[in-house]
Amino acid sequence: MSVSVDGYIAGPDDRPGQELGRGGFRLFDWLDDRAAEGVNGQVYAEASATGAVISGRRTFELAKRWHGDHHDGVPIHVLTHHVDPGDVPPGRAKFYTDVNAYADEARDKAGERAVLVHGAGAAQALLSADQLDEIELHLIPVLLGAGRRLFEPAGIGRVELEPVRRLEGRGVTHLRYRVVRNAR
Repeated sequence: MSVSVDGYIAGPDDRPGQELGRGGFRLFDWLDDRAAEGVNGQVYAEASATGAVISGRRTFELAKRWHGDHHDGVPIHVLTHHVDPGDVPPGRAKFYTDVNAYADEARDKAGERAVLVHGAGAAQALLSADQLDEIELHLIPVLLGAGRRLFEPAGIGRVELEPVRRLEGRGVTHLRYRVVRNAR
């Protein structure tokens, strides 16, 4: 997830028509380099090679449901508090209310490939359920000052992370951490 130095993944007032909030699109300037060679292109290619997507419902809706296809037709697993039987998600998207079933099926569908996670709520739910293996942050050198935080205090407690990788891209530092189990 792209995140500001002060911990925000969207600016203030994120809503339909202003999906990343005021000033939030700044967090994705590094993607302008995705077609270019180099670190940013490498990281983008890795994200595009994932075998499934996990998303929170809010992110899914703000992203206009990705019109049913996040990338390459991979399945999209959407965690929600309630499933309306009349609301059929597009493409290969599917709603879940159980975080463990959601994570297990995403891993199964991804096979040997990684699973991409979108949204603060999804990341927090997975972390609380001990279902998050790694956290990859694209740290942007900006202070947004307000907005949607990646990790709000949610009763999770302390979580130890082990650095796995650090790459310097143009306008971004890509950080990957392994979640240390039983270190809380």
